[in-house]
Amino acid sequence: MTTPALLPLSGRRIPPLNLGPPSFPHHRATLRLSEKFILLLILSAFITLCFGAFFFLPDSSKHKRFDLGLEDVLIPHVDAKGAKSSGVFLIHGPDEHRHREEEERLRNKIRADHEKALEEAKEKLRKSREEIRAEIQTEKNKVVQEMKIKEKKPLPPVPIPNLVGINGGDPEDNDIREKREKIKEMMKHAWDNYRTYGWGHNELRPIARKGHSTNIFGSSQMGATIVDALDTLYIMGLHAEFLDGQRWIEDNLDFSVNSEVSVFEVNIRFIGGLLAAYYLSGEEIFKIKAVQLAEKLLPAFNTPTGIPWAMVNLKSGVGRNWGWASAGSSILAEFGTLHMEFVHLSYLTGDLVYYKKVMHIRKLLQKMDRPNGLYPNYLNPRTGRWGQYHTSVGGLGDSFYEYLLKAWLMSDKTDHEARRMYDDAVEAIEKHLIKKSRGGLVFIGEWKNGHLEKKMGHLACFAGGMFALGADGSRMDKAGHYLELGAEIARTCHESYDRTALKLGPESFKFDGAVEAVAVRQAEKYYILRPEVIETYWYLWRFTHDPRYRQWGWEAALAIEKYCRVSGGFSGVKDVYSSIPTHDDVQQSFFLAETLKYLYLLFSGDDLLPLDHWVFNTEAHPLPVLHLANTTLSGNPAVR
Repeated sequence: MTTPALLPLSGRRIPPLNLGPPSFPHHRATLRLSEKFILLLILSAFITLCFGAFFFLPDSSKHKRFDLGLEDVLIPHVDAKGAKSSGVFLIHGPDEHRHREEEERLRNKIRADHEKALEEAKEKLRKSREEIRAEIQTEKNKVVQEMKIKEKKPLPPVPIPNLVGINGGDPEDNDIREKREKIKEMMKHAWDNYRTYGWGHNELRPIARKGHSTNIFGSSQMGATIVDALDTLYIMGLHAEFLDGQRWIEDNLDFSVNSEVSVFEVNIRFIGGLLAAYYLSGEEIFKIKAVQLAEKLLPAFNTPTGIPWAMVNLKSGVGRNWGWASAGSSILAEFGTLHMEFVHLSYLTGDLVYYKKVMHIRKLLQKMDRPNGLYPNYLNPRTGRWGQYHTSVGGLGDSFYEYLLKAWLMSDKTDHEARRMYDDAVEAIEKHLIKKSRGGLVFIGEWKNGHLEKKMGHLACFAGGMFALGADGSRMDKAGHYLELGAEIARTCHESYDRTALKLGPESFKFDGAVEAVAVRQAEKYYILRPEVIETYWYLWRFTHDPRYRQWGWEAALAIEKYCRVSGGFSGVKDVYSSIPTHDDVQQSFFLAETLKYLYLLFSGDDLLPLDHWVFNTEAHPLPVLHLANTTLSGNPAVR
């Protein structure tokens, strides 16, 4: 796995290059628009003249043909019983006098319209360039206002699921309460500095104290950190900050921009974040914005197979894939991580299009052969064939498996098809990818070109929590086995932290000979504020209440505070094995959405966002469990 500066995307989240389009002088574009406006006026006058001349042609027959498609408007007295079968309408003798009067009236009207258009064109040509600019700007403002009115059109009312545990979670133990307050203070530090130095930008450069972005968000300032952080602010009780973010979204979040974005990233961060903010706060604007964005993503599915492109232009709808992804393939962790958000979109809108898109992906995958029962990371959206045979539970594959399990949980455990696919996949993963090192550490390797690579990524550390979450309901009464497997993965990932100088985990680590849970290549030694290890600690704490998980989580929090905190926010570090950290100067949006949220929940009571009522998307945005038998999702087996 390469550094974040070189790799555009890997599985859940790796910051890519910023390849924004070049900018052009604003005044040149305005002048060009003015000239086009004048030419269009002259052209419209010419077309009107030609159209009028048509009616002044001599009538060579008492039967006149009209095949302009305007019969019912222009000549309402046409006898549609005549020659309609041939596409010709005939006007008959008894009505000929009335027809000629009507035709004369139309000629006069067209002549008047033609003269009016010519006068308007002459008037435009007499105006100065500044006056024309002002008129153009007035028309543009009018269009913008009309679009805003359309955007605020209310969606149909739907029953909100029973929302339990959106507040509270106050721990009884003073020590735990103090730790939770410290996590809240860290969130305030991250948010306040973003508010001061990066407001409206996607992310923050805390040392340079300015905004930051990558090409997964396109070339626009979409406020990714604002949307990503909203639900964390809400559950921490930071309501003034939440309202600041809400006002920015109402006034500034615009998806009608000429910008190419990652379908996967804007789905999990923006749609997931907006939906979670809606369910927690009840504010309609978040639901409206989520649906607006979802509509912009739908053109990405216009491929021969229905497998979406990785990238889509929000304005044009043109999609494409990453060039590096196995000859332009789509990526499993991207097209397989849409289900939760799209099912909720159909639930909230009553529009089944979102549900059908993700169910089509599922049906296609079920029909395909899988080598050794494993899902390769790449699928060609044109041919429907697998790309390179590379399987990973880390980057490129991870959240696909997570969403199979969570689709079942989110359906109130009625989506048995999703559970069956998850169980099949986990059995294949355990058979082919999960191994134990010589030192007794259980790890998840990667299958590449017919052999197992004994390397585990930080991203794959989420799987400890996934195995624990999926233990209940597993086949052959293996709940205890999978809970223990999750605990083993957590221990291995904790070792990857504990064996560094900074007590923060590297991007990936090897199990090769004498080297265990340690990064070897320099390009794998960085830590970019990732959440996956802490995520697993939290799930295992919820299911076991073993105090080691709170202890390990606190160790990670102290390391982040000591080595990643700077005066302008929090920054990732380039080498976790160096006792003197070098910062990468990026405060990732997922640090506020996930890392700090999972830490806060780790030191909260189980009554805050209880897992039998809420399911977290892969960006840690909580979405409520849906009782699908009572929804409009008629395609669900539970309904039938």
